[in-house]
Amino acid sequence: MFNDARKRFFTLLRLFIGCLAAFLSNEAGAADRLIGLHSAQVMSQSMPWIAQEAGLFRKYDLDFRLVFISSSPVATAATINGDAEIQVTGAIGNVRAYVQGVTDLVFIGGIKNILTHSMLGKSEIKRPEDLKGRRVGVGRFGSNTHYFVIQALKRLGMDASRDIQAIQTGGGPETLAALVGGSVDAGAIVAPGDAAAVARGFRYVINGPELRIPYGATQLVTLRSNIAKRGPVIGRFMRVMTEASRILHTDKNLVYKVLGKHLRITDTKILDSAYQSEIPALERRLELNEAALQASLDEIAPLDARAKAIKPQDMMDRRYLIEMEKSGAFDK
Repeated sequence: MFNDARKRFFTLLRLFIGCLAAFLSNEAGAADRLIGLHSAQVMSQSMPWIAQEAGLFRKYDLDFRLVFISSSPVATAATINGDAEIQVTGAIGNVRAYVQGVTDLVFIGGIKNILTHSMLGKSEIKRPEDLKGRRVGVGRFGSNTHYFVIQALKRLGMDASRDIQAIQTGGGPETLAALVGGSVDAGAIVAPGDAAAVARGFRYVINGPELRIPYGATQLVTLRSNIAKRGPVIGRFMRVMTEASRILHTDKNLVYKVLGKHLRITDTKILDSAYQSEIPALERRLELNEAALQASLDEIAPLDARAKAIKPQDMMDRRYLIEMEKSGAFDK
């Protein structure tokens, strides 16, 4: 029954993307069409939004459309099926598929290589030890937020599987809503959701950025076969991401405008708090990080021994990063 539901999902997804592509072919003229997927509405995945606002796709003659799928594994599956050519997403779904034999997947850039989630809870939860027996919201089991909860508690001498009750909410906004509604006692949230939670009276229980846990939280992913067929087009997309990264790090006014529009946050204090906490963790030069991808391999290895034979560099292609270093694109 699950397989039938999955087939129906991807049939509908292909129909949607096919209709979108047909529409765009009429609208785009000579621009090269490119469809991407992202899996979280967060600041670290905001560079396509910034690029659109700044006119960068038009500048590089790209007609790029971003489709939101709130799950890294599902976004990975859609890419493998040929429904999209670029992912802006977490590493875990792609690494798991690579371990299972889909070696066509390849990481071409990194945006965020550490976890910056924090744990926030009700006012009576003052220390990590106070989380014992509590309901803790995570986006999805196996997601970045779930991994953060496991690793953060482990570093503090606790066991997530024994000491807390993890509750799957669906995503960051849903975790915040669950906190406010009282269906969870604490939740793992990334900026700007953490600042929004503080504004509603919740308090930090674990400050995640201080832990600097290596993880491929947001990566740029494609297929090797896509590079073989459309290498220059993907190269122009990477140029767009380079310029969007520069804007992300230097033009707070534009970034706040974009985040406010897409995340529906108008409180400048919340946006500023989120920006200040998140920006130090974001890669200015889209650098890939072996330790970040190794974290996913280590997570998978206890369940699939094939992960032990794979090295992070096996999953990387640095050609676009090297090209942009040589051309000075990162420094212009």
